Amino acid sequence: MVLCSNSTTGTIALLPSLPLELVEEEILCRLPVKILLQLRCICKSWKSLISDDPKFAKKHLRMSKILKQQQHLMVNVFFRRHLISFDSPFSSVIRNVYKPTVTHSQLNIPISNYISGIFSCDGILCFTLGGRGGSRSAVLCNPSLRKYSTLPPLENHWKKEFQSCLFSFGYDNFNDVYKVIAISCFKDKNSEVDVYTLGTNYWRSIQDFPYSSCSMYDSGVFVGGTVNWLASEEVSNGSFCRVIVSLDLEKESYQKIPQPDSEKDSWRLGIFRDCLCIFASSNMFLDVWIMKEYGIKESWTKLYNIPYVGNQSNCPKIVYISDNDQVLFSFNGLDSKLKLAVYNSKNGNVKIPKIQQHIEGWTDPEVYVESLISLPSSY
Repeated sequence: MVLCSNSTTGTIALLPSLPLELVEEEILCRLPVKILLQLRCICKSWKSLISDDPKFAKKHLRMSKILKQQQHLMVNVFFRRHLISFDSPFSSVIRNVYKPTVTHSQLNIPISNYISGIFSCDGILCFTLGGRGGSRSAVLCNPSLRKYSTLPPLENHWKKEFQSCLFSFGYDNFNDVYKVIAISCFKDKNSEVDVYTLGTNYWRSIQDFPYSSCSMYDSGVFVGGTVNWLASEEVSNGSFCRVIVSLDLEKESYQKIPQPDSEKDSWRLGIFRDCLCIFASSNMFLDVWIMKEYGIKESWTKLYNIPYVGNQSNCPKIVYISDNDQVLFSFNGLDSKLKLAVYNSKNGNVKIPKIQQHIEGWTDPEVYVESLISLPSSY
């Protein structure tokens, strides 16, 4: 209760107040990260809750995903050895296509060369960094907290036959830990796979990737405790067929995921409403398939058939699908530059958002949700 004095009557009344537990559990967890960081100075208990309580951080993340108010489109630009982050709420990009709200900030991440890949999960970005001789390293970053963590180097990168490395990132719900997956490709050798569990300071080797080292297309897609990749499998006489490979983060074992019956030439994996998706393109259209029940072939359903735009040599990437079926996707334009477009499935219109008007040389766009998930110290 709060005491309130009435200067006219001279009486003191008791005003009702919310219990601290209710404020913490039902109000604070619904606020944007930027506001929460400002509220840390209110009292010691709030500072401890917001900065140091992993249970509160996870509840806040769950609420962010449910409310969808803190989901952002994020693109990153590597400019003069600095990483500049541009982000915009998806509601702004979809509804205000020609005048979206865009903010930009510099991420103080130590980058000496270039970014060759990016992976997003639970508000944490995992950057694959390029280097001389094909070497690779990775950095984790939480842009909301403006904190980063440099991962220790992989020992196998020193091998002479090493070609490149691909980093992916996901959450092992059973063991309640985040894991970074590194697939190292070698000449004339199976791809070696290592796992880094956040909170440790070392890499562990697991079973080699079950397909050839030249078969990896993207950094993978995190869906329900698994990381999924498109790969190729040799069938006979040097010919190859396309496969979807899944790594279970709990068991750290692989399985092949059944595919939809699509004859389109170019594929990319994605995620929509926590389900695995395939974006399959041909010369005329981009098909969007969703796997409603993970691992069940019969659950593949085609959602959209989008008119193809841009450079036909590359498959577009679906970035986000709104609740009213507006599809935001990236593609390579006729000038080979990466661009964004919004497709309205109800009227078939395609619009180009103005968020990219002054952005050159940016990486693949990612869905980013604000979070308080903390990162371990750099090695």
